[in-house]
Amino acid sequence: MSEVKLAEPTAADCDELLAAVAGSRELHGDWVQPPDAPQAYHAWLARFANQRHVGYFVRRIEDETLVGVINLNEIVRGCFCSCYLGYYALEPHAGQGYMRGGLQLAIKRAFGPLGLHRVEANIQPENAESIALVRRLGFRREGISPRYLKIAGAWRDHQRWALTVEDLASRGK
Repeated sequence: MSEVKLAEPTAADCDELLAAVAGSRELHGDWVQPPDAPQAYHAWLARFANQRHVGYFVRRIEDETLVGVINLNEIVRGCFCSCYLGYYALEPHAGQGYMRGGLQLAIKRAFGPLGLHRVEANIQPENAESIALVRRLGFRREGISPRYLKIAGAWRDHQRWALTVEDLASRGK
């Protein structure tokens, strides 16, 4: 497996992401709803103009191939210092370890330059691959939130998984 890096999405990346999303519809199913049209892409990109949202592309270093997307959403400062983590791989790169590498980099940024204390991932209970990924990254399950997010037209239950800066430090990462 090659190494990955994080890159900030730009307006020029629109066609590349939309093509990758179109090729990943079966993979994404009802798990995520990524931008699927230029207007949706530009609206997603506009969210990063304020300090409440940060988005990254995960790219393979060797050839700059786009392999995934990571979002740090609803960043709250003050005594909370937390955010919600969203992510998805893109075909044909799913299951190759790229997202694990990208998430490790994003978590380091969250707890480093962004100064956050907690990162929370909410995952549908049936999404075994995503649950296994956050578990490998050191997240702990905190509970379940019934009908937490409306995805693909239905309110879906989600498991809450969280990681704090202390959790990461205790693992020596």
